[in-house]
Amino acid sequence: MTQAASSLLLLIPAYNEEKRIEPTLRDYAQFFRQNYPGKFQLVVVLNGCRDDTLGVVNRVAKDHPEISALNFPDPIGKGGALIEGLKLAPAADLIGYVDADGATGPKAFCELVHLSAQADCVIGSRWLPGAVLHQSQPWGRRFFSRVFHAIIRALFWRKLNFADTQCPAKVMRRVAIERIHSALRIADLAFDVNLLYALKREGFRVLEVPTEWTDKLGSKVTQSLLRSSLVMFLSVVRLRLIYTPLYRWLRPLRPLEIWIYQKLKQPAPRPGPQQPARNQKSKS
Repeated sequence: MTQAASSLLLLIPAYNEEKRIEPTLRDYAQFFRQNYPGKFQLVVVLNGCRDDTLGVVNRVAKDHPEISALNFPDPIGKGGALIEGLKLAPAADLIGYVDADGATGPKAFCELVHLSAQADCVIGSRWLPGAVLHQSQPWGRRFFSRVFHAIIRALFWRKLNFADTQCPAKVMRRVAIERIHSALRIADLAFDVNLLYALKREGFRVLEVPTEWTDKLGSKVTQSLLRSSLVMFLSVVRLRLIYTPLYRWLRPLRPLEIWIYQKLKQPAPRPGPQQPARNQKSKS
């Protein structure tokens, strides 16, 4: 008897994307309707949108019932939107996410889905040999990306030996998400590091493969590159500290931490998970 195809839930976090998201939604809905044999759902998680992104999503959903929206009127950050969206993991066998701008096309994402039989999480990479970049990022973003990559290697070299932690094209098994969801705390663009570190700490296998990518105009990251880079740096340092004995002594500084993120116009990280009991073996 032929085994049924896995059900798939695709999350798209969106912040003021009324001008870019419609082609992405239509392309994904049409492609997966025609090419994917399993159940497919696409949920747009709106993160404090002040434009008509919700109206665009609802209009497209009339033509494509696979599409729905999860709307958070107040800003919760891209990472916060994904943390909320991943609460829907019980609804599907596989859960993935991509950006609203369509930089990762549906065919490229579907290739990651097909590889999910080989690992608990499959991530696309723009930096591995074989990756196809139709339009590269501006030099400033490439520079900060490589600096951030070096910082990740320095802080998490035993766990995160990936070429590209930040590519927003990832697919995970439901059991993996359900296991690590409580450890997802980073609400900003460093969310991907939080996700991958949590998966590796729990012993899940992560497969990194080259992907196809087209950089799009209008990136929110490019428009606030220095501020976004600083916030990501602060968040990954915080993430590393969470898994050290030092973290409990830093908890009284939580109000200061929140104030810093507010000044940087970013959502503060959510409170860190409790440290493992003393009779448990640390996985750091």
